Amino acid sequence: MAPRALVAPDSFKGTFDAPTVARAIAVGLRQAGWEADACPVADGGEGTLALLVEALGGELVEVAAADPLGRRVDCAFGLVENGATAVVEMAQASGLARVAPEERDPWRASTAGTGELILAAAGTGAREILVAVGGSATTDGGAGAIATIRAGGGLGDARLRVLCDVECPFEDAPRVFGPQKGAGAADVARLEERLAALAATLPRDPRGVRFGGCAGGLSGGLWAAFGAELCAGAPAVLDALGVDARICAAQLVVAGEGCLDEQSFGGKVVGELVRRAGAAGIAIHAVVGRSRLPQDAARRAGLQGVWTATTLDAIAAAGRDLGSRACAAP
Repeated sequence: MAPRALVAPDSFKGTFDAPTVARAIAVGLRQAGWEADACPVADGGEGTLALLVEALGGELVEVAAADPLGRRVDCAFGLVENGATAVVEMAQASGLARVAPEERDPWRASTAGTGELILAAAGTGAREILVAVGGSATTDGGAGAIATIRAGGGLGDARLRVLCDVECPFEDAPRVFGPQKGAGAADVARLEERLAALAATLPRDPRGVRFGGCAGGLSGGLWAAFGAELCAGAPAVLDALGVDARICAAQLVVAGEGCLDEQSFGGKVVGELVRRAGAAGIAIHAVVGRSRLPQDAARRAGLQGVWTATTLDAIAAAGRDLGSRACAAP
């Protein structure tokens, strides 16, 4: 019987989505004689909606919403568990991919469209709304979403649970993430002042709260305004996909993401897979677009090996080489 590998990569952001990466790694492993269980994963950021809807047998609901600059765009949210739970991915409406590089405006960019998606999900009668945050163009502290939800009559009986991809607190969002959204030093200072002013108007102060700075403070704003539960996205997604049982059924785990660095082990999906594979006594390797960690640092973090690849052919070749070496290992 062929040995079994669990192939559980996140997306290579900007190049390949997680299912595409998983398929490519699986092709290489099968060529090396492995049985491959392809299990694309996410950490609460982009791609979470599609993965959860597919894994849980749900459906997508199409709806129009505002993009970060107020333009109407086609979006979707998901309904799972027979409609009891809705899944909203904020990047659908308020993601950085919705604006061209030359359009990035960290001051103007709003989460109002995400508020529209949350309202639409609440309108279906869902009792719980999972909000996947990450990949945002915004640093408004959730002000746009909060105003939209309030103007639409609120959430009714629905509970919000925010799947967070970083642990950054609310007040640090401009400094940590503003530059990648187009903010210069002066913009960061203005954004920090705006978040502080917003925090003073909310029912609870989101500053200092773990996970509060996700998506430019959207997570903290939802926590403060609507009592949202903030939780680590990677464990929640892996649990929904039944990853623990799939690890125990394998002899090898292959993780993956676009860029491996120290942050990969601080709440991201690679670090969570390393923790779970280690607990089960299963070897884990990674195929990544690039690595900022020396091999010895990656090994100290729990990865037995790291392969870099930037094309689908190279990703498949990495899977094949990894599989061949793993088969030969004592």
